[in-house]
Amino acid sequence: MLVTGATGRVGRVVIDQLLDAGVPVRALAHRSEMASTLPAKAEVFTGDLTVPESLDPALSGVGAAFLVWTAPPQTAAAVVERLASHARRIVFLSSPHRTPHPFFQQPNPMAVLHADIERLIAATGLESTIIRPGMLASNSLAWWAPAIRAGEVVRWPYGAAESAPVDERDVAAVAARTLYRDGYIGGDYVLTGPESLTQAEQVDVIGDVLGRRIDFEEMTPDEFRSLSEGTAPSSVVDMLLSAWSAAVGKPAYVTTAVADILGTAPRTFSQWAVDHAKAFTEGA
Repeated sequence: MLVTGATGRVGRVVIDQLLDAGVPVRALAHRSEMASTLPAKAEVFTGDLTVPESLDPALSGVGAAFLVWTAPPQTAAAVVERLASHARRIVFLSSPHRTPHPFFQQPNPMAVLHADIERLIAATGLESTIIRPGMLASNSLAWWAPAIRAGEVVRWPYGAAESAPVDERDVAAVAARTLYRDGYIGGDYVLTGPESLTQAEQVDVIGDVLGRRIDFEEMTPDEFRSLSEGTAPSSVVDMLLSAWSAAVGKPAYVTTAVADILGTAPRTFSQWAVDHAKAFTEGA
């Protein structure tokens, strides 16, 4: 099994899940120095999605692949073609762009890219499974942890916007299960957490876990754009603001896919926060 995005939030845990199941794993890392962060039992290769031929050594003898696209779109067709010439099965980490909920129906360049890659995969005839996580619980580390660690007010736009944060460990467990077990070919799964929470409520949950009150203050969209300048592409900022605006007053889209596949309930946001509490007090 080849895992791309091997050092990322999901890919790294997919490797652990596969190794725990006794499945031989190859990990694809973008840089050789990142190999030290991966388990010794994983066979580590370096490769670059923007240089498709660099993947050939990692692909030799591979039966299935977990694809996380982390590059510009220009080489997607060549990479998928290479995957198809070696592997028989692919699990693709996509997004819920087909989901009929306003949160997921805003203009989104990443969704367009994901849809294009899905079409490329379908055209190869590969055995394929598409997994579509919603908002990851771990986003809160980048968004709110710095202010919480500093004891400051969390200032954020659209505090009333609702989502169902999903634990990346649940996403990884689903990816691993659909990679090495039969019965999921052709599957298309939207993965969410078990509950709809506003952004302000998510901050309250973190405060409850830490045993202290965290004040939340509404930020205007223009303030958010200024804050994000230089740290995120404007297209991503616009997408987030549009999605949050559309989600205000509407319960999040919640599925049972995690429980259906794993046989256990997805972790709650509170469980995720308990397990990551130190990141809100001492750093990542």
